[in-house]
Amino acid sequence: MAETPEEQEAVMQKWMGWFESIGPSILDGGNPFGGSIAVSSGGTTGETTTQLTGYTIVESESLDAAASLVSKCPVLSTGGSIEIFEAMPM
Repeated sequence: MAETPEEQEAVMQKWMGWFESIGPSILDGGNPFGGSIAVSSGGTTGETTTQLTGYTIVESESLDAAASLVSKCPVLSTGGSIEIFEAMPM
């Protein structure tokens, strides 16, 4: 998380530039995640074990094409990683 207003602005500019670069492929720009809790068949189990921090929904022809779209995402420049999941049509 950026600490100063200047750093926050610089981070926001990186995100906006990335969103612009993939344009109409963005279906939902997403949001960062806040608190979380895990639930199992036995009830609440406590903290989650995932390291997911947010989401963005993109449309692409394949998982490989989606990987190409996110290859310039700002989260990667900070040492983060991205997991891509295909949404199954129902």
